Amino acid sequence: MPTVFTIGEALIDFMPDRKGVGLKDVESFSKAAGGAPANVACAVARLGGTGAFIGKLGADAFGDFLVETMEAAGADVSRVLRTTEANTALAFVSLQEDGNREFSFYRNPSADMLLREEEIGDWFSSGDLLHFGSVDLIEAPVKYAHLAAIRKAREAGALISFDPNVRLPLWQNPEDCRRAILEFLPLSRLVKISDEELAFITGIEDEQEGIASLFTGDVEHVIYTRGAAGADWYSRSFTASVPGHKVQSVDTTGAGDSFIGALLHHLHLHPGGLDGIDREKAAGMLAFANAAAALTTTRPGAIPALPGWREVRAFMEESDRT
Repeated sequence: MPTVFTIGEALIDFMPDRKGVGLKDVESFSKAAGGAPANVACAVARLGGTGAFIGKLGADAFGDFLVETMEAAGADVSRVLRTTEANTALAFVSLQEDGNREFSFYRNPSADMLLREEEIGDWFSSGDLLHFGSVDLIEAPVKYAHLAAIRKAREAGALISFDPNVRLPLWQNPEDCRRAILEFLPLSRLVKISDEELAFITGIEDEQEGIASLFTGDVEHVIYTRGAAGADWYSRSFTASVPGHKVQSVDTTGAGDSFIGALLHHLHLHPGGLDGIDREKAAGMLAFANAAAALTTTRPGAIPALPGWREVRAFMEESDRT
């Protein structure tokens, strides 16, 4: 089975003891494993695929916790490096009543930022996927580790996938974030973007014009997520759309990662990868990914909330009956 590799940050999310208050008013927190690339690798593994995380963690207790949590989810952590030069990244989170979040990050620098290009091995094969986000595209060694991984994966015939997953508090200014995303966007064949990110990234207010502008460089497919309203798949030859699911949301942390992890898992089971995907197949993948994301929001945390394959299928069957 091909491997879905992810590269970037793994960190500790400190989740609040109660919802509906600002971060400054939260009195206590509990720790949970997080970081979008780590979440995606674990999402693939929980669904029965081969998910492998590439990154660097501190040689500290939080790094130990992250490795153990990813291993417990079934992810391959053999390419996780450890360092004493910096600590594992931390993120303190507050939750609104609807499950949306406010973040405060502690990583100046953090261990994930110190992953170097020369530490990227020849790990990729034809049929594999490499997925990344924008958090670790900051001006640090890890940015160049991403470029090395993308180059090696492309040379090996692996598919490149990009979810910008915008986190503006991690950037000195929004324009730096936007420029980094636009620099890396053309290197990917598959791009996942949310309705909350589109205008910021493209600078275009019209939705359809903004989506069309994303087809640059290697980009052939754009996945456009609209939260509970559903998701759309745009390619140069077709468009597919599916509705979302109405659930009692507890915590939206990790929902987007669960979505793209489920979609990538489904995709790498498809012979030929993106080649041969049509409207019907795309709609089926979107429906499965939507169901995985909806289930994730019904539980707190990110990795602990990720569903398994049978759970997603059962949820979809129940939704079809109702």
